[in-house]
Amino acid sequence: MGHTTLILATLLGAGFILAKICQRLHLPSVTGYIAAGLLLGPMGLDWVNVGILEGRLEHFTEIALMLVAFGIGEHLEISRLRPILPMASRIGLGETLGTCLMTCSACLIVSLATLGAALGPLSNHLNLAVLLGAIAVATAPASTLHVMKELKAAGPLSSTLLAIVAFNNGLAIVFFGVTVAVSGQLGGGESHWCSALAAAGAQIGASLALGATTGWIMDWAIHRLKNESEMLTLGLALLLLCGESASMLNLSPLLAGMAAGFVIVNRDRRDVRVFRTINAFEPPILVLFFTLAGCHIEPDALLSCGWLGLAYFLARGLGKQIGAGTGARIAGAPHTVGANIGLALIPQAGIAIGLVFLVQGDPNLAMFSSVITPVVLTGVVLSELIGPACTRMAVVRAGESRLSDTSPSDPGPGIMPDRDKAGIWEGHRFPTTTTPKGVVIFGAGHPETLIGLARLALLLAYVHQARPLAVRVLAGADPPRDADPHTHAKNLFAVAAGTLNRMGGTLQTLTIESDTVSDGLLSVASRMATRALILGFPRETSQRKFQAILEKVVGQADCPVIIANINRLQRVGRILIPFVTERELHVLTTLIDALTLLGPQTVTLLWMLPCGVSPQEVELHREILRAWTERVNLASPVEPQVIETRARLETILEVSADQDLIVMATRTGYGLSRIFWGSLAETVYRHANKPMMIVHHRSSVTRVEGPGGEKTRLDRRHLMS
Repeated sequence: MGHTTLILATLLGAGFILAKICQRLHLPSVTGYIAAGLLLGPMGLDWVNVGILEGRLEHFTEIALMLVAFGIGEHLEISRLRPILPMASRIGLGETLGTCLMTCSACLIVSLATLGAALGPLSNHLNLAVLLGAIAVATAPASTLHVMKELKAAGPLSSTLLAIVAFNNGLAIVFFGVTVAVSGQLGGGESHWCSALAAAGAQIGASLALGATTGWIMDWAIHRLKNESEMLTLGLALLLLCGESASMLNLSPLLAGMAAGFVIVNRDRRDVRVFRTINAFEPPILVLFFTLAGCHIEPDALLSCGWLGLAYFLARGLGKQIGAGTGARIAGAPHTVGANIGLALIPQAGIAIGLVFLVQGDPNLAMFSSVITPVVLTGVVLSELIGPACTRMAVVRAGESRLSDTSPSDPGPGIMPDRDKAGIWEGHRFPTTTTPKGVVIFGAGHPETLIGLARLALLLAYVHQARPLAVRVLAGADPPRDADPHTHAKNLFAVAAGTLNRMGGTLQTLTIESDTVSDGLLSVASRMATRALILGFPRETSQRKFQAILEKVVGQADCPVIIANINRLQRVGRILIPFVTERELHVLTTLIDALTLLGPQTVTLLWMLPCGVSPQEVELHREILRAWTERVNLASPVEPQVIETRARLETILEVSADQDLIVMATRTGYGLSRIFWGSLAETVYRHANKPMMIVHHRSSVTRVEGPGGEKTRLDRRHLMS
């Protein structure tokens, strides 16, 4: 494969696809990226060979190295580390020494046994073992943080672990710098180890000084910028200049990058916007970084170094366990910390691979790179396969996992759900009118959604001066096998009627046989003055079948179709109404007003505009919201928000974090139109994990109208018993 652009596209695409496959298998993405490199490199299809790597793509690894180092510096914030610094430093030093000594010893023995004379004299074997011992110290912060977030971990081990991961990676880079400098000095055969150490100290000091100066300049300049694109441009320019200057001066780019990040995060004003902007730039670079690492492995090297790779992995894990445990005992850490901290530090990824690339780029160490690359990458793959599980085991064993395993399960297939908590409906009465002007239909299809839909139907019927009507369609119904379909329907109706009777309402019921569920619902809706048709969100096992029903009903019904997931709704202190157009707000008006009858709550109107609109346009939309609020005169306070957004889904998920209910409108397309344009409301439902209502409407249906076509003002005197 000769064209660089095609190579980059292939590397990115293959890395993405294999990373998604690994995610499906609950494996880290890094494993997928490395596997993509193995597939495309000499180990697989040989589309990306050493000549291409060295001639065209090494710049991406240099950029990625600086991004990785800069990110490490961000985690070395003194104010966060200070409370546990004495304990964390002792554990970190113990773990560093234990890992290095154990890995160095094991790799030296295996190297002598397997590589022998092929690597040269004993000094070469010793240098190789010391380099591998230094690389083994590094830990993967991303894997560790992911597991901690997943388990909602909290406790002595968790707080100590996060500090040690940051401290550990700082030590790893420093220790590797010392090792490389000493190896380089001794490699000439003329230097004494004392002078080698002195030269290494000078090299490390100069690297840190260069990075600290760069960090100070970045903070000084970026503090004066407001535009994120300008921050990214200037921040990246200074960071890459720092790395290239370090390489030209024979200093450590990793140490310089880490020092730059350390200075910025610890400055008094702590302006970390540059980290956020650079984070947005780095994902494709890191994909290339890990994928290229996999491409560097050659079959012959892997076969000759297989036992050495296995020894590296096993000795590293054992060294972390023994070293961290010893450091914890010296520091007087709690038993749960000492017994589990080493196990939690097993993951290894980006920093170790970055150190491998540094070895490859150092002329004094070039003879070791063909051995170190497959050994470390073998260890990384094994660590990323086993490491997150080890971290999880350590947190759970320490008793610091806060995952709830007592969440209520879905009700069984019986007629009455296990719990019929009234919650927000408690004490409210919505008497059914004696002169109804239509019906509000709800589907009596599944016992687990029945009560919630019945209550919502009664509420909307009260608003519309209509009657709630429960419809059971016997086509495609799935009653218990030992029950007669008509008997099963009567039992469902009895449960719904009892619920509405306690709220002051009465229920009409209808059982209908039809070829399909959608045809049955449409038949009933067309023969009556239907104000709204309410259905429950489907179970996971019936999503596709439900979508077919929904598309036909929405496409042919002359009334709004409301899909509700409220059977576990216990409070509505805050209701979120996200929308994109004014039309959507009008569609939802009567439903919003009805929901405010359930008691005091705050309604947040979230009008999402594209990025880049003018301030005048934003103010115009605010005026429209103020006018709507005055005209509708809801019973609850309204918080109108007009915001510019780059990603509507992410904006809604962020705002909905403290909301109890989400209500949205959608004009659903059909067939290819729906596949092409999608549905924001349905996407929010899949991701928000919140009670939700979605109003589906066609162009001919503009809002949930009150009787007579006008919005009905409600008599609130009889709402509470």
